[in-house]
Amino acid sequence: MSTLAWIRVWLVVVILGLVVSGVTAFPLEAELGAASAALHGGWLPFPELWGWATPWVDRVHDALVASYASYPFLAYGTDWLAFAHLMIAVAFLGPLRDPVRNVWVIRWGLVMCAVVVPLALVAGAVRGIPWGWQLIDLSFAVIAAVPLTAALLLTRRLGVAEAG
Repeated sequence: MSTLAWIRVWLVVVILGLVVSGVTAFPLEAELGAASAALHGGWLPFPELWGWATPWVDRVHDALVASYASYPFLAYGTDWLAFAHLMIAVAFLGPLRDPVRNVWVIRWGLVMCAVVVPLALVAGAVRGIPWGWQLIDLSFAVIAAVPLTAALLLTRRLGVAEAG
């Protein structure tokens, strides 16, 4: 495969991750209900690995059920979170089309990955989010940095080849 094709593969991975994250931020109550049922149902592989998550998932699900029943407009905040993920995915269409010209978007994505880490740690501590859950949250940024770094390095190579 060509350098451009590999850049596009890595960017599609990032775009798909953002789209999945965005789409799954809409039905949080239903998803957490399903996660709670899975954790209590014993049908997840290696149940001993998930024991720490059960009380937290149950607590968050109960909080969503209670808050959505009394204050359904609170879900509007996560709707905007979902929308933001989808719009960030759209931003990566520029480098998907012309990575050399739009390399700044790839760099911006890497900066965003970096700032998620302190945000998750600080906001997580302030909001009482369990340590393990903070690690899960920031792992998405760490994971996204891998294909973005690959795309950036390949884009530099492509830029040199185009200029040379």
